[in-house]
Formats: sequence, C-alpha cells, structure tokens
Amino acid sequence: MRSDRLSACALLLSTLLIAHAQSRVSSHDAVRRDLDAIGAPIRAMPADPAILHAISQVSPGQIQHTIATLVSFHNRSTLSSLDKDLAPGTGVTAAADWIESEFKEIAAACNGCLEVRRDSFTQQPGTGPDARITQPTPLTNVYAVMRGSDPAQAARMILVTGHYDSRNSTNADTHGEAPGANDDASGVAVSLECARVLSKIRLPATLVFVAVAGEEQGLNGSKHLADVAKQEGWQLEAVLDNDIVGGNRTPGDKFQDLHAIRVFSENVPASAPPEEIRRILTLGYESDSPSREVSRAIADVARTYTLAPPAASLSPVLEFRRDRFLRGGDHSSFNQDGFAAVRFTEWREDFNHQHQNVRVEDGVQYDDLLKYVDFDYVARAARLNAATMAVLASAPPAPVTVQYPAPPRVFTTALNNTEIEWDQGAGSPAGTHYEIVWRPLTTPDWTRSIAAERLAGVADGKFSSTAEGHFSAQIPVSKDNAVFGVRAVNAHGHRSPAVVPWPAAPAPRTTRPE
Repeated sequence: MRSDRLSACALLLSTLLIAHAQSRVSSHDAVRRDLDAIGAPIRAMPADPAILHAISQVSPGQIQHTIATLVSFHNRSTLSSLDKDLAPGTGVTAAADWIESEFKEIAAACNGCLEVRRDSFTQQPGTGPDARITQPTPLTNVYAVMRGSDPAQAARMILVTGHYDSRNSTNADTHGEAPGANDDASGVAVSLECARVLSKIRLPATLVFVAVAGEEQGLNGSKHLADVAKQEGWQLEAVLDNDIVGGNRTPGDKFQDLHAIRVFSENVPASAPPEEIRRILTLGYESDSPSREVSRAIADVARTYTLAPPAASLSPVLEFRRDRFLRGGDHSSFNQDGFAAVRFTEWREDFNHQHQNVRVEDGVQYDDLLKYVDFDYVARAARLNAATMAVLASAPPAPVTVQYPAPPRVFTTALNNTEIEWDQGAGSPAGTHYEIVWRPLTTPDWTRSIAAERLAGVADGKFSSTAEGHFSAQIPVSKDNAVFGVRAVNAHGHRSPAVVPWPAAPAPRTTRPE
C-alpha cells in the first residue's frame, strides 16, 4: 500500500511539473509570437439585405419541379442527340430545349435581363478502345448571361454550372431509363434557381448561369465552353460547378450529413507551367491557387448567409483536392484553361444511385431516382451558390500589381516584418479599401485580418496610398511563419477572394545565403 501511495504521489508531482512547464511555454509563446499581436480574428461580413432577400426566394418546390421535369425526359444521354426514333419529349435534345425555355421565361420576367444562348458544336469521336463517343455527335450547352450593372466592372464574370446529361450502366444505351435525378439534374436545378432569384437584383459584375452536356462522356461540353471562354477572353473570376448536390436520402444511410457540402478545389493550378510550379512549391503556396482562394471565399460567404438558422444551415467543407479520389468533374475543364473553379458535391454519395440501370436486386433499389433527392438540401446548396455569386459580383475587383501585371508583391528584403504592395483592380468603385489576411502555415483558412489603413497606427506597421491607386503596407508579422493575402472590400463589406503576394525579387533561394 505504501508503494502504491508513493507511486501515486510521484505521478501527481510529475503531472504538476509538466503542467507548470507547459504553462511557462504557453506564456512565453503568448509574449513572443507575432501572429496574433495585431489585427483581429476573421469576422463574418455584414449581411446585405438585397442578397438576403434574393436567396430567401429559393424554392424547394421549384427545385423539385426542375428535377422532376428533367427526369421526365427518361434518358438524357448525350449520344441520344443522334437518335431519330425517340418518343417526342424524350432525350437530351428535348431536355436542352426545355432548359432554354426556362431561361427565357426567367428573362421575360426580368424584362430581358438575361441573354439566353446555345453553345452548339459537334464533338469528334474519341480514340482507343475505351472511347465513349465513337462518331461525330452534336452537343449543346445552354446558358444565360446577366450583364453587370456597372460598366466599369461588367467584364468581370462569375459562372455557375451543372450538367444536364445522364446515363445508366451502359454508356451507349440511349433508350433505357436514365433518370439522373441527383447526377446531375440537381446541379442544373441549382443553376436555374440561381438565375431565377438573382435576376431580381442588379449586381455590378456579370453572372453566367449554365447547363452543360457531355459530362458523362468525358467533360466534353464544359471543355468546349471553357475553350470558348478562353478564346473570347472572358474575365471569369470564379466557376461554381454543382454535380451531385441532391443530398442523397437512401433509407438507412446513417452517415449522410444534410448540413454539410463538400467544396473541392485544386492546389497547384492545372495550367501552371513547370517553372511556376517550382516557384509555388518553393514559396509554400501549394494551397493558395486562385481556385483554393475561391473556396475560402465560399466559406467566408457561408458565415454570413447559410450557417443560420440551424434548420436551414449549410456548411461548406473545404476539400483540398481537385475532385474526389481519382475522379473528375466539369470544373476541371475550366481549371485546365487557367480559370479558378471549384466543385460542390453532397457529403456522402451512394453509388447504387449513380450510373445504374433501374432495377431491384436482392431487395436493393438501383439507379438515380427522384425519390432519393432531398429538395430542401438542394435549396440550401442553391442559396450558398447564389449568395457566393452575389457577394463576388458585388465585391470590388481583387488587388493586382499593374506594373508587372501580376498579383500583389511581397518584398524579400524585409525579414521579420512583411512588406506588401499592390494596385487597385480595374474598375474599382469609390470607397474600395483593402484588408490584409493571414494564417499560420499549418492552418487551412485565414485566421486574422486587419484593415490596411489601420497599420499606420500599429507599432512597426506602415500604410501608404497614392491617388493613382497604388498601395503598400508593412505588417509586423514574419512571413516565415504565415501565409498572407490581400482582399478588396467595398463600402458595404463585400469581400473579394484574397490574393497571395509574390516575391518582388527572384524566387527565394532554398539554401541559406553565405
């Protein structure tokens, strides 16, 4: 017993000594760490009453109508555009015509605020034994453009998309049932619903609402539209791809989360040349691609517009991967052409309800049926997409460096401090100001921010601006321990995605200088 008491006392003493040592370390950290010495934790942006009203108009009933109508075309295989024996009102072409009519109805209701277009082309056959398109096949993307109300910013564009084609177990089957309720009538419903509710308000930048074809045969429709956007010089600042956002309701699935949605984003840009990739890795910017910053902006929007009330909340979960494991989606087509693009997908997919013939085997129902879609969940996804589009279209252009032209620049000569310079984006409205944001290297999202002009009152901080819209700031926080970004904010609090600064001098050496 004496031995047990001695052991217990020794354990208690050891615990107290460890706790004391940890408290001393923590105390020293609090004194010496500069990461939290200035600024404040990231706060939710103020709510815009016009945006709140618009997203409140998102209707689960309208979404149900959209998805049910798309299912009623029976089989929306892209390959069915070649068929001459389809019953009237069935197949992919009939679906495209209906989507166009829906956009035109929205346009009529807003006195022509939408320009409705068809992007039609012939997809040439693939090569090899696994080609999914084996003969020249007509494809049609349907989209609507709502021009920005500010001539100085109307060139800026935010795009939302989903794919309206479907398939069952056999790619070449154009006659068997392929309802595609979740994959991806749900995404098209988000695009149409965003068009319907956002057409009621005027926004400075341009919005594009899209339904693409050919996703199931290899992202053909989105690839063609992305190429058009690149060739025509579209100033696409964010592409929001919604694919499988139906909140699958398979009975007995205990792991679905109807208040979470995954947002996938690439790390290193797919279009980056080798030298740029090397520089990204040298700087530790492999988690700061423009697409990744769009995903962080989505999380920022959600803090204001979709996390309350709890009954209607939807939390974006930032997935730091271009797409699901070894899989792809239409946002990848835009990534390949150098655009910032992300993918929204429900928390947990059920593969019995994707790419399956309609059947029951061993008591299990297969295929993508309407009854497995949660229309309230799709409505929550639509609200998040619509709020993101509206905020990004309302925010000022992101900061740039006009002289080079390039992102903001960080000076390598300032060691323990961080010195950044930038210029206002073209068309920035009066009242635009800027925030510096940062996060520790181990942290996925921005943790702190400070209004750039407030740095003038901070010890070791500096801020300057010119009438020509050139800005510089010095932050008394070491860039060795954090990633920094600069974002533009307008008078109403709408924020652009952050942009990370690149070195003003050549890329840092990876070895210690002599």
